[in-house]
This record gives sequence, structure tokens and C-alpha cells, in this order.
Amino acid sequence: MAYKTILTVVSNSDLSRSALDAAITMATRQDAHLEILCLGIDRTQTGYYFAGTNAVLLQETLQKAQDDAAAVEAAVQQRMSGEALRWGSDAAVAQVTGLSQLVAARARFADLVVLPKPYGEDRGIEDEAITEAALFDGQVPVLVAPANANLTAIGQRIALAWNQSSEAMTAIRCALPMLKEADLVDITVIDPPQHGPDRSDPGGLLSQMLGRHGVRAEITVLAKTMPRISDVLLRHVSDMSADMVVMGAYGHSRFREAILGGATRNMLEAATVPVLLAH
Repeated sequence: MAYKTILTVVSNSDLSRSALDAAITMATRQDAHLEILCLGIDRTQTGYYFAGTNAVLLQETLQKAQDDAAAVEAAVQQRMSGEALRWGSDAAVAQVTGLSQLVAARARFADLVVLPKPYGEDRGIEDEAITEAALFDGQVPVLVAPANANLTAIGQRIALAWNQSSEAMTAIRCALPMLKEADLVDITVIDPPQHGPDRSDPGGLLSQMLGRHGVRAEITVLAKTMPRISDVLLRHVSDMSADMVVMGAYGHSRFREAILGGATRNMLEAATVPVLLAH
């Protein structure tokens, strides 16, 4: 398997807030076709306005979204004009409530979606909606690229967050094209269970499977010495100079992680290297 179609979604004409550069890097490395969805967001929410809302106001918000989509596509086309890779762009408008359906319809035909971090001071509700739409409704792996990440070395030293979950295994299978090319893959096991088939050799069966694919893997078992799993993982990523993390997404419900937090949300908030997620 290889990534032949890579999708990224751009919703702001300030391209520094997007993951377009990361998507270009990945598409170039994988010799893939890059699809760029240029979005204008209509932030009115049909059904929440009172009955006397002026139709002119609704038309103005729709026109603003259309203008935004056109501005995003113009910025994208200018940025891509000097690139030699195969690419295409498409402008679209969606209300916040209909964003998931639009993104999922495009994402399900891609092999990989590259997006910016969905959480942070300069992020909007649409960023989280786009990420979740690709993961859950599009059922496609998502590479989340922090704004200041070093993209030139992405995928050379990869940390695999392994907790024996189906989400983690799905992410690992989706990441195989990059794992095969990596110089080092570290199977990171944090606080392994004391009971179960892998208790005597945490990560051993996974290492064997990856080895048969030609992946050079080693295993690191860590104690949970910090309150959050994500903190232990991030410290290990720093210690091993990893340039990418692969992990399963949302082992708990999205609602629970939104209210109480969880490894996925915490990683997406604090990660300084790209994170490949799958559910």
C-alpha cells in the first residue's frame, strides 16, 4: 500500500494557519496526487435564528463565505504555482453544521488527510470538526502537523504509541508506507497490563509483524511516571528525537475527551511533531 491521493483542507487565506506545506512535503515524498479543498465557512446556524431574521443578512453571510472560499483558492493557486507535483484545488462553501458531511465526502476517497492542529488559541470550531469528520466519517488516517514542526525530517524516527487497542493497530497499518521508509521505529509501551498474552513481552508480537514488512523496530517499555499518558509519551518523543508519532485516536468517546480530556486530545494540544491518527 502507498499513499496515492493526499487531501488537505484549507479554510483561511492565511496559509500559515494551514497544513499545506506539510501536505506538499508528503505528496512529493510519496509521489502522490495532492487534493486541496478550499473552504468558505458560513457560520450562521439554520434553525437557531428567530423567525423574523432578515433574509438579506442570511444572504450576506453566504456571500461572505463564497468570497472567503474564492480568496482561499486564489492564495492556494499562487502558492502551488511553482510546485512540480500533481495537484488540484476545489472551492466549496459549507455551514458549520454541514461541515462534517462535506469533508467526509472528500476524505473517504483519499489515502491520507493532512491537517493543522485542531486545538489552540488561533483555532476555530471548524478545525476540530474537520479533523473529526476525516477520522470518523471519512474513515481515513489523518496526519496532524504542528505549525512549527520540522517537515524535512518527517518519518525518519517514528514513535509508535502501542496500547494493544484496535485504534492503535489501525493507525499502525495505515502508517506502514512511512514505517517501511523510517530509519528507526520505536514501539512505545507505557504502563503495560500485568495480565494478558503480551505481559511477558510487551510489543513483541507487533515487532515481529513489522519486521516481516521490513520495518526496523525496537521496543521501549515505560512506567507511567507522570499523571497523563500523553506527557510520558511526549517526553519520550523528545528523548529519542522522534520526528513523528503514530497513535490510535479517541479510544474513549469524543464527548468524554472533550469534557474530561484524554490521550488523543492532550497529544493534539501539546504535540510539537506531526502525529498520524486513525480510528
